[in-house]
Amino acid sequence: MPNKPVANDLVRDEAVIVALGANDKGKRDSCLSGLEAAVAALKAAGVEILGQSSWWQSAAWPDPNDPPFLNGVVVVKTELSPKALMAELSRIEDELGRVRSVRNAPRTLDLDLIAYGRVAGDLDGLYLPHPRAAERLFVMGPLAEIIPDWVHPVLNRPAEALARGATVGVDARPL
Repeated sequence: MPNKPVANDLVRDEAVIVALGANDKGKRDSCLSGLEAAVAALKAAGVEILGQSSWWQSAAWPDPNDPPFLNGVVVVKTELSPKALMAELSRIEDELGRVRSVRNAPRTLDLDLIAYGRVAGDLDGLYLPHPRAAERLFVMGPLAEIIPDWVHPVLNRPAEALARGATVGVDARPL
């Protein structure tokens, strides 16, 4: 996956950030091919990819006995509202074979809306920014690759600092 930095200040301030993860290849050749299919599905849905991190690998969390995760982040441009984008992410997960079972079970695809510009709060069950993203190295590390100075809308700290202070997935590293 190419590492495409986002340099435009307006894009950085209004960044719409989607995290991608997988630790179960399902019917695909690999987790990587599932993640790449998800990026292609976003594009096919009219979501423009403005920046894309490298893929990062980490031990599964909370159960390190599960297969390791691959994670990455994309910064996108979309006309969809936050709720409509979240619905589209769920549709893509379903289309690409995600089966929901118990919480934190291995999954073929996990798409999370991390931030939608400076929007903060509860949008009828959709919490923005993502309430646990700031503590996860497998989210903040990839984000810091492409927008190191993106500032969390609530914590008011840049992605680079959040990555350094992450407490979950601290073994995460780029492939």
